[in-house]
Amino acid sequence: MAKIAMLGSGFIGRFYADSLQGQRSRDKIVSIYSRREETAKKFAQDYKCDHWTTDMEEAINHPEVDMVCISLPNNLHEAAVLACCKAGKSVMCTKPLGRNAEEAKRMMDAVEQAGIFNGYLEDLVYTPKFLKALQSVQNGALGRILWAKSRETHPGPHSEWFWDKEQAGGGCILDLGCHCVEIGRSFIGKDIRPLEVMCWADTQVKPIDAEDHAIGLVKYDNGAIGQFEVSWTFRGGLDLRDEVMGSEGTIWLNSFLRTGFDMFTTGKGADYVAEKAESNTGWLFPVGDELNELGYNHMFADMFNAVEAGREPRETFYDGYVVNAILDAAYKSARSKRWEPVELPVWRGKEDVGKEKDLNSYNDQYYLIKEETTHYGASKLILKDKKTGQIIEKEV
Repeated sequence: MAKIAMLGSGFIGRFYADSLQGQRSRDKIVSIYSRREETAKKFAQDYKCDHWTTDMEEAINHPEVDMVCISLPNNLHEAAVLACCKAGKSVMCTKPLGRNAEEAKRMMDAVEQAGIFNGYLEDLVYTPKFLKALQSVQNGALGRILWAKSRETHPGPHSEWFWDKEQAGGGCILDLGCHCVEIGRSFIGKDIRPLEVMCWADTQVKPIDAEDHAIGLVKYDNGAIGQFEVSWTFRGGLDLRDEVMGSEGTIWLNSFLRTGFDMFTTGKGADYVAEKAESNTGWLFPVGDELNELGYNHMFADMFNAVEAGREPRETFYDGYVVNAILDAAYKSARSKRWEPVELPVWRGKEDVGKEKDLNSYNDQYYLIKEETTHYGASKLILKDKKTGQIIEKEV
């Protein structure tokens, strides 16, 4: 049983608490820190937590606490992590790890020097659909991964600090792109080095200093391309979609907006429908189990099982640092309008992998480009001569 100090009592802290005290059942929040006394008291009451405080270090140093869960605004992550290192307490931190890679690296260095357990709470790489898709990719069902695209769009976050560029560190690129980049990394291979990023970003709708819409490409050392599409301007709810294309197959995932649960209501008796839903009337798309579909249950199970087994979780502060470095390059590219290199002074994956080549040989003379059956019933081959490079068409 893990005894947890929750730092932050807002939207994400409550999502985490619902999961922490849900699937495994044996873990317990024993201390809650909030910057406001009234929200700390309310959280403690709702989750039957005996200790609440407005002093962060008091929560971390509570004698019963052995694990700290950080669900605070981005600008408070580093101070919380350093306090955990000082106390020698295991720590899990919500995404993004830092407001930039420099901040993330300081946190990564601190937990590693302190020798404490560290987990990066990236829930969308723990969703049931993602885990099943990743298993298929790792088993070779799609062959060599060529392209991985991830999209997260919605009308915007819940709390005021997200909209403040200084507190948050950025806009939708940092808030949503961290999910999408780690999804792409996972499909392509987290040991494959990200090389450079091309990104477009703009503030299209919201009266804020940060970007509210962005699209980016991440080039990897093995020739694969990761793509992210993020927006705080999308109308219609929370849209989570992933696509993976390989030399032998394709995967399409729709994780939240359309999941096979459709409902129409005039609004009588309707209340909460799903995260980021914009209406409770008309045709609605509820989600059967949000905690599970968003990956929280599997994420925390992995975290606590890793602690008990003495191993690293699937997502560590190092992963958060790599993600921040990729997003730093995205911000640079959005300003320069050029491909920008990913600066990773600490890299623990493969080096100089190079673009893979798996040319499909038809026979000693030809490579096979394509094989198909036409609408008139003939079987046709497109072949390339290995010596001359000539491309021919052949019916068989």
